[in-house]
Amino acid sequence: MIQKLWPCLLLISLVLLASSCSQDPPIFKEHQTVFKIGDHPAWAEKDWNDNTWERRIKYVPDGQIFWSRTKIDILTAPEEFRPYGLQIDPYAEYEIFWDGVLIGENGNPGQEAELPPEGELWITYGIPRHLATEGEHVLALRLSNYYFPDHVGRYELEIADYDDLLTDLLIKTSYMHVFAGAFLIISIYFLFLFLNNRKEYPTLIFSICCFLIFALVLTVFSKDYVPVHYSLHVIRLQIINSFLLGISFLIPYYFSIQFPYPRRGLSLILYAALLIFFWLKDGHAFDFKTVSMVLSMWCFSFGMVAYGAYKNVRGARLVLGTLLLSIAVFLASGFVVSMYTGMGLILLGMLYLLTLNIKAQRLAYENSLVQSTRLRLELLKKNIQPHFLMNTLTSLLDWVEESPKKGVLFIEALAKEFDLFNQIEDQTLIPIAQEIALCKTHLEIMEYRKEINYTWEEEGIELEQKVPPAILHTLLENGITHSLPLEENNIKFKLIFESADDHKSYTFLTFANVASQTTIKEEGTGLKYIKARLTESYGAKWELDAERVNHGWKNVIKIYH
Repeated sequence: MIQKLWPCLLLISLVLLASSCSQDPPIFKEHQTVFKIGDHPAWAEKDWNDNTWERRIKYVPDGQIFWSRTKIDILTAPEEFRPYGLQIDPYAEYEIFWDGVLIGENGNPGQEAELPPEGELWITYGIPRHLATEGEHVLALRLSNYYFPDHVGRYELEIADYDDLLTDLLIKTSYMHVFAGAFLIISIYFLFLFLNNRKEYPTLIFSICCFLIFALVLTVFSKDYVPVHYSLHVIRLQIINSFLLGISFLIPYYFSIQFPYPRRGLSLILYAALLIFFWLKDGHAFDFKTVSMVLSMWCFSFGMVAYGAYKNVRGARLVLGTLLLSIAVFLASGFVVSMYTGMGLILLGMLYLLTLNIKAQRLAYENSLVQSTRLRLELLKKNIQPHFLMNTLTSLLDWVEESPKKGVLFIEALAKEFDLFNQIEDQTLIPIAQEIALCKTHLEIMEYRKEINYTWEEEGIELEQKVPPAILHTLLENGITHSLPLEENNIKFKLIFESADDHKSYTFLTFANVASQTTIKEEGTGLKYIKARLTESYGAKWELDAERVNHGWKNVIKIYH
């Protein structure tokens, strides 16, 4: 499934790029926009002299009316039955005039203090065909921006075929929502992967990045079908920049995990501080914030991936190629197109790294199955090897001669242990009661063999729990082999079960004397067997700690949910 997502995302990115970059020849030319505070109906007229008007107004007090005028040259007259349309996004409520003719209203300019907010941003107006003749025209707006009096500047406008403006908007929005939907599906998929293996934090980071890109695209393009008043526009931009803040930090953080480098923690702290500085700087400088955070993300990611490629880390060179490809997209298109396409390419690189990790985990799991089978056979062989049988039979002969009744019990215990081994050797998990029975039977045999008093205690055992076969039996054997009896010729073993919200644990204690020269050596067959069995049953969701303590030995097995 993961491999199938690659061409899907790449195709979406290329379609988005191609559709966004294709442009028709221009049909209009826009001149300088000028402003004037005040209100006069004649200012809408085409021939009004605006030479003394200002190119910028810094502040409009008390929600007063102000006007703007923009000269526009229509280079090509509209075709018959295909009138031109005008898209515009002033940061205000306004009335719009074309050559002195009112062609649209948006809100109640000058009455914002008395009336609730009305109107919305990004509206498309039709231009009457007889007014869109080839030549010079004047677009005049009567505005008021009561909610943000210090934010007066140029607005963006677009003139094209009226139907094309509407349909192109829908097509672009559809493409972007398909783009966002792909990231939502991927986000949910990798979230479930993480929930199945909660130690794989790169999977969680990748899932969050995909979700943030989904949320970013949805928030940016929701304006095309959700009415937004200009008083709410700043909140929308703050939400967009917050999503970008998360994306800009998490993508380099992901690469820092995949390609570790010296002083990683310090550099991430400094990088986070830089992003927060951009995020907090200049309340209305949203374009500056966006560009600064995206470029910082790319530069920081490029440095870490380049370091990984220098160290020959698997997958680094391909990811480096996707980063360089995003630069090519940036040079060939605008910032908006390159931002979304570049993020798609970067996440493809991140996805590639995850597929490598998942493949490595699968191979490790398959190897663990092979190793588990081999170790299981070795463990069984260990219990029936000539050395074990000779010592056991020698002890058995002694007991038969000295006490035939105990000799019979010895034979029964030996037969019972082999019978239990025969029952569990091909199983992945067995009831804890069966494992405890195997341990107790083995202690009976070892009492006859070594003539030491072995005692077994339990605490908190839940009989419905299951464990891999013979792991406690193996710990018991290790405790017998590496321990000397106490003064009362006694060795005690205690099994404690504890359950928490995220894990359950088995603590296996050995109370005995440990010879001074006895140390924890390299892993023998027993510990390798235990680890292979735990990996076979629980993947990476387990921990095993073995240590020497004052009273003997302590082994803790933690199994995470």
